[in-house]
Amino acid sequence: MFSPTDPAHRKGPAAVPHTTLPLTDETDFYQIFADVPAADLDAWQRAAAFGDRARAEINGYWERGEYPLHLVQDMAANGLLSDGADIPGEERLSPLAAGLVAMEIARADGSMATTLAVQGGLVINTIDKLGSEEQRQHWLPLLSSGQVLGAFGLTEPDHGSDSIALETTAVRDGDSWVLNGAKRWIGQGACGDVTVIWARMDDGEVGAFLVDQLSPGYHAETMEGKAVLRAIPQALITLTDVRVPDSRRLPGATSFRAAAEILTGTRSGVAWMALGHAIACYEAALEHAQNRVQFQRPLASFQLIQQRLADMLMKIVSMSLYCRRLAELSEQGALRPDQASLAKVHNTRAARAVAADARDMLGGSGILLENHVIRHMLDLEAIHTYEGTDSMQSLIVGKSVTGVSAFR
Repeated sequence: MFSPTDPAHRKGPAAVPHTTLPLTDETDFYQIFADVPAADLDAWQRAAAFGDRARAEINGYWERGEYPLHLVQDMAANGLLSDGADIPGEERLSPLAAGLVAMEIARADGSMATTLAVQGGLVINTIDKLGSEEQRQHWLPLLSSGQVLGAFGLTEPDHGSDSIALETTAVRDGDSWVLNGAKRWIGQGACGDVTVIWARMDDGEVGAFLVDQLSPGYHAETMEGKAVLRAIPQALITLTDVRVPDSRRLPGATSFRAAAEILTGTRSGVAWMALGHAIACYEAALEHAQNRVQFQRPLASFQLIQQRLADMLMKIVSMSLYCRRLAELSEQGALRPDQASLAKVHNTRAARAVAADARDMLGGSGILLENHVIRHMLDLEAIHTYEGTDSMQSLIVGKSVTGVSAFR
């Protein structure tokens, strides 16, 4: 038996027999993930083991609205935060492995999956793709090991779906930049160490800057009143004459297109996360139907229940096929933004339907956190919206198939 926290294990994962797949045949009905390569399966299993540990205690943190940082460190210790980025000194996860990790963590909890999306999908991948070699060598190991927590500051109070219109400014002043503006809904923006701030530069183009959260003029407050993703904090950030050295500017970020390329990857990740949420809800509903007795019969023996379970499984199979194909296209370097958008729309819609059915099938028990369904159902409302709303992703696909843009 390996120790999941052994750093040596992270450097060189051993082959794992396919008899220990984290999904049963009742869930992976078409055996879509039955042929996962051993290295990818190893990452998947580490994520599944983490999910078991997180699931055992996450409800309390979610209910209290507290961030379980020890679980973030648990993910880091098991090599689960890289999201497929090329980290110096670490083995790179394939797109399939990264997707399975995102799916498995979301299967346990949406807040922890959002941590992965922020730390790995957004911050690590932004520095990996847009940073200088010096920035990559310095920041990526710190972020993947959890020594540094990062945030991604793109969304603004007045600019969500139209983030291309961002108003945060970066004005050159000698060998520094002076940043002014505001960001909203920024995961880890008030409890981390560094924030990638996207701002409009002197030439009108969009740049990205690594801003220390302790910088003078950087003010962040945790947003209150959230009814979803309660175990990860989001922040409202105000930037007032924040001075950032030019060495903290990401040289590969010279237009909004760079941000859009990062978001293509995270939208794929959201499709995988939606699948994880749906699987958790389906499995809870199936277990409930098999064990709950009503009118002297198990619920599973009723025609209506069997039909609803079959409908849920149909959605999970289609979601799984989308995700497997996303991984293949990404591995080939052929994944288009509109394809990621279609997968995000399809899978979040399907997952919401599965979660709603599961909650209803559990009756009154469905609203209790101890049965895990209601937490997934509520957290799905967040991923249905973030990284691009359902409507905006649909319009991206619409433009692709018609050649006509419905928005400017």
